[in-house]
Amino acid sequence: MQTRAAPVPPSSLERFNTAPAEEAVATLLTCLNSAWWAERLTSHRPYPDLPSLLAAADEAAYDLSPDDLAEALAAETLPPLPEDTYAAAHTALGAGYAAYEARFGHVFAICLDGLAADEAVNHVLTGIRSRLVNDPDEERLVALEELRLLARGRLTRLTGARGGGPGGRAAQARPETDGPHPAHLPEPPAR
Repeated sequence: MQTRAAPVPPSSLERFNTAPAEEAVATLLTCLNSAWWAERLTSHRPYPDLPSLLAAADEAAYDLSPDDLAEALAAETLPPLPEDTYAAAHTALGAGYAAYEARFGHVFAICLDGLAADEAVNHVLTGIRSRLVNDPDEERLVALEELRLLARGRLTRLTGARGGGPGGRAAQARPETDGPHPAHLPEPPAR
């Protein structure tokens, strides 16, 4: 008597690779809200593995135009704070965010992947202080790098992968998309 193995469900990466283009773009926009970036990654599917997808995402991020960067930054929100954060930290962060936005015209983006929750506030405050002295062109490059790191972490979580570089928690993730769960990926078309 021969037994059959249960079919293996498709991985999140496989579902992403086979999803209709508009669904793949929508999924990618939860990682980095640049239509150009999402369309570029979608057009280069299929990706054989997560490192290939992350390399393509990095390359596309480095090629963002100033308008694409502005589009991505406009969709970012401030990092959530741990519930037990002291009022003084809230005040300091609020003042820092306001100063940053007044100086650069967009939200402060920073990747906190791999940091413990109790380290996040100090890291953000240090980042704001150090970046407020940047000139606008220099800060655009720093913000682009932070968005690239955020996108890598979000893509890693989206595919359900463990490891693969930064993939902990993202400071700038929109609450509804922080760490996209593989279940949010579109299912492949029926065959």
